[in-house]
Amino acid sequence: MNPAAPPEPRPVIVGAGPAGIRAAQALVKAGLRPIVLDEAQRAGGQIYRQPPAGFQRSGRELYGFEHRKAARLHATMRDLMPAIDYRPGALVWNCEDGVLDVLRDGSNETIAYSHLILATGATDRVLPFPGWTLPGVYTLGGAQVALKFQGCGVGQRVAFMGTGPLLYLVAYQYAKAGAQVAAVLDTATTAARLSSLPGMLLAPGLAAKGVYTMGWLRLHGIPMYSGVRPDHAIGYERISGLVCRQGEGDGGKPLRIACDALAYGLGLRSETQLASVAGCRFDYHERDRAWLPVKDTAGRASVPGIYLAGDGAGIAGADAAELAGERAALALLADLGMSVDAARAKVLRRKLARQERVRDTLERAFPFPADWAASLDDDVVLCRCEEITVGALRASAHIEGTRELNRGKALTRVGMGRCQGRMCGAAAAEVLARASGVALPQVGWLRAQPPVKPIPIQLFSLDAREAPDSALSGGGR
Repeated sequence: MNPAAPPEPRPVIVGAGPAGIRAAQALVKAGLRPIVLDEAQRAGGQIYRQPPAGFQRSGRELYGFEHRKAARLHATMRDLMPAIDYRPGALVWNCEDGVLDVLRDGSNETIAYSHLILATGATDRVLPFPGWTLPGVYTLGGAQVALKFQGCGVGQRVAFMGTGPLLYLVAYQYAKAGAQVAAVLDTATTAARLSSLPGMLLAPGLAAKGVYTMGWLRLHGIPMYSGVRPDHAIGYERISGLVCRQGEGDGGKPLRIACDALAYGLGLRSETQLASVAGCRFDYHERDRAWLPVKDTAGRASVPGIYLAGDGAGIAGADAAELAGERAALALLADLGMSVDAARAKVLRRKLARQERVRDTLERAFPFPADWAASLDDDVVLCRCEEITVGALRASAHIEGTRELNRGKALTRVGMGRCQGRMCGAAAAEVLARASGVALPQVGWLRAQPPVKPIPIQLFSLDAREAPDSALSGGGR
């Protein structure tokens, strides 16, 4: 009797940004046909997000310096279409025991996989401040989506606040599109940026783009401030201004910026929820101030058959995401016993190591404002889904001795709302660490639960209506 043939591999890629597209390309080249699931309607990820069909702005207007990279990546995806099972508009909300739950076209489907590449990307990292829940306050990423995807700004006179290259990039994109930029307010100091210049020799092109962007903004008369901390947003029905201080402590120089919209963000935070519900092991990473899924240099997670690539496994940028996507695909192929170009894998590993050094330099240039959380008043809303204040979490630490974030979630409901802590989790960890007097790694991280993103409750009510009467009644019990 002939032994049964092994089952055909069924690789699935979650995410069609730079990492996901390059992973798909490598798998197709090896003769596989991966399923590619993407929450967006068109591939490209956040950085190379494509507008709807028929959009009239040019690639140079949409992507600036990166328009050629965007064009190449989009062309790669178009070429891959006949060879992959591409499913746009697919929200993956659970991952357990080799099966994905996917919301698409208003209904749920389950997709089994033999191997899974998670290229889930990142979202803005924010901290609260008085008035951050006012209409007209957006994240930097949200403001960029409006411009790229919908061709509109978030306001007539927009202020930009936070730190990191994205701060200056989005302000530049808005100004180039004709918006009035009220100010660029960087929480990092000029000294921090200057101290990082020697390290930027690793990426002279990136440094040149940054210098050009800042210079262009200054040349066009846009006010730029460094070493800024927000005091409060002004407004009732919508933000009408922002009060900040520039410099150390209460003696800082006061700033009052008139604006009808604010876009802000303090770098990026990896989207790790699917890796969490899949059972991957996490470790704390000091540079990212976050718990991230463990992976080897090839992208293998702690769970066999799961691979991690791109910013969803640690913030490193779009160029690194492309490299990591290809490297994860090569690891998958090697685990299937297929031939892999060892020389190419070595090149990818070397380039990724270089990108990590660049990321270290950028973190020195644009450090996270670690003092921000301690300066917040107790009445500032921390978790906007559940309307939990900073003071409620601090009280849990002081009165009930809360030292761990999931314990704080159970006692206060922080992170228990629709977003499952995606927006407030990082801030809650900072607040709890300060309030409890323990180091940030010790407070842990909010463990994800399905659904990792909001889904319509009708999915479950429809299932219930379609169930047989015996099931609904408990089988006659």
